[in-house]
Amino acid sequence: MSGTDPAEVFDAIGADYEAAFGPRPVAGRAVRGLLAVLPAGARVLDLGSGTGRPVAADLAAAGHRVTGLDVSGEMVRIARAQVPGAEFVQADVRYWETGPESWDAVCAFFSFLQMTRADTEAVLARVAGWLAPGGLLALATVPADVEDLPIEFLGHRMVVTSYSAEALADRVRAAGFEVLETHRETFAPDKPGAEPEEHLLISARKPG
Repeated sequence: MSGTDPAEVFDAIGADYEAAFGPRPVAGRAVRGLLAVLPAGARVLDLGSGTGRPVAADLAAAGHRVTGLDVSGEMVRIARAQVPGAEFVQADVRYWETGPESWDAVCAFFSFLQMTRADTEAVLARVAGWLAPGGLLALATVPADVEDLPIEFLGHRMVVTSYSAEALADRVRAAGFEVLETHRETFAPDKPGAEPEEHLLISARKPG
């Protein structure tokens, strides 16, 4: 990862993140889609789980077995307090290990923005290995053809990398997924001075 350490940034941001970005429509759309098709008690991995709301909270409330992964110890602390029905682990997904074909779904909402493109492609391939055949991936990001772009994020300096919508869908396919749907919309963060941004949701399935 480049620039200011994401763990330090999100430790400092803490609950302000949920206040500004919690009600993102693409996350709600993705969760509703998963809830409509997941079997009872499905195992769901939430990458970059943040404060645990709304994604882990909604999935756990529906009876699914949710594990959230986040590099920020402060985010994990908040999530454990807010969503006791899920498990939260402080870890870097690039190095974290789990069993092959042991998850029914993986959510990754805006967690790839702080990774290099090489890391994004490697993690997508790892996720494909973790999912059971027929398992689902819900991935949301800010689509843009940018690499190592310095930005100010809730008062903190960060460096972000992303892809155009078409290029990211191609990377998802290259990792072994079938892309089921792409959805784009504009979101306005609830923070003074924050500019509206485009959000992209890619829904995909591991063949099986």
